[in-house]
Amino acid sequence: MEYREWSNFLIPYDQAVQELIVKFQNIISEYKSLDRYSPVEQVSGRVKTVESILDKVRRQEIDLNELEDRMSDIAGIRIICRFVEDIDTVVEMIRMRKDMEVIEETNYIDHKKPSGYRSYHIVVSYPVYTVWGARHIKAEIQIRTLGMNFWSTIEHSLSYKYKGQLPEDVLVRLQRASEAAFDMDQEMSSIRDEIVKGTI
Repeated sequence: MEYREWSNFLIPYDQAVQELIVKFQNIISEYKSLDRYSPVEQVSGRVKTVESILDKVRRQEIDLNELEDRMSDIAGIRIICRFVEDIDTVVEMIRMRKDMEVIEETNYIDHKKPSGYRSYHIVVSYPVYTVWGARHIKAEIQIRTLGMNFWSTIEHSLSYKYKGQLPEDVLVRLQRASEAAFDMDQEMSSIRDEIVKGTI
């Protein structure tokens, strides 16, 4: 595809990201207006760059004509929660919504990746309305705690520097750091639970 074709192709994905960000920010605002704790701490989003799309196309041998069907993370939303249990709450919220359809879920929290990566991924089909008519866009929603996000951000930047070929000793240390971050998440949840119950 030429530059203009790529730009046109990505328009509805950008629209989906912007609309989804607003919807989840509204959840935060609604909880605040009710003076209640929000399970959503913050939300951000992005559309994959053309370079990133083409890199994945090469790695996974995806036909460009099948791009919309086979690539589910061109539009990406990241939801950050304070506590691990908030993730379950957010997942249930998404499942119950009528303005998007859940088509795939992957639990990398209970089943972490070998690298130590933890997050909960949901792929949704989201309708957008463009000048060319209605489109259903696939978007990947990643839900994780602040600790998981910190680890993932650092790991990604290191992996990028080494072009995905991290030294073995670094991989081991990152795995240990992942466990430490998850232990902290669980300890924070335990502390909050005890405070809420009034046992401390």
